[in-house]
Amino acid sequence: MSLEALVSLRNEHARAVGRDRIRLLEAVAREGSITAGARAVDLTYKAAWDAIDAMSNLFGQPLLATRSGGKSGGGAQLTETGLRVIGAFHRLEAEMARVLRMLEPELGGTGISPTNLVSGFLMKTSARNALRGHVTRITADAITAEVAVSVSDDTTIYALITKDSVDDLGLCVGRDVFVLIKASFVTIAAGAAPPLTSARNCLSGTVVRCETANVNAEVVLDIGGGKTLAATITAYSAKALGLKPGKPASALFDASHVLIAID
Repeated sequence: MSLEALVSLRNEHARAVGRDRIRLLEAVAREGSITAGARAVDLTYKAAWDAIDAMSNLFGQPLLATRSGGKSGGGAQLTETGLRVIGAFHRLEAEMARVLRMLEPELGGTGISPTNLVSGFLMKTSARNALRGHVTRITADAITAEVAVSVSDDTTIYALITKDSVDDLGLCVGRDVFVLIKASFVTIAAGAAPPLTSARNCLSGTVVRCETANVNAEVVLDIGGGKTLAATITAYSAKALGLKPGKPASALFDASHVLIAID
């Protein structure tokens, strides 16, 4: 298997910059203008300017020097900072790919890929539930999209996100993603048979743990495929439902409460 490292750079005040933004920067420099560079990477003029502004905000300095039209016509060229950013980005990707290739033999036969390993180490989220899977279907209209993500052979989770988010994340069938669900968004129904409900997601499982405090309880379900899902419900509900380890139960949550993240 050929390993490829994908780098995304960001700070708390600016949007992330990844390979697609660097490709735009290279295209503008190669073509000599923002219009032609945007066309080369299949972006609109406005989207290209938005991306260039995002990069300038991230690095704190202009990456392109532009000139207005005149006898020689308008155009754009990389600043010294822009040249260094492109060079550093490619070097960083190459070094990450080299490290991943070194790790691959050590993980042979474990079922864990180097990419999974790095994501597991680096990903931080406040969501109690973060499950890796791959996109199996995208159904979209002009504004929203329902994305189906298979997290195991028997379990699919549905997320309702904006069409713009699908485009920004580069989502397509087969792409690896994470689904994020806060435990407080998950409700629990007791019993082996999933109830009839309007919730788009209804996952059958078995109670692994039920830790009860004075007010709330955390219920963890085994949903198969080595995956678990946690829910925060009231202690009263946990007692009323008779939730105990080994008991069958279902986890229910709306597709609009599911977030999607990528490496």
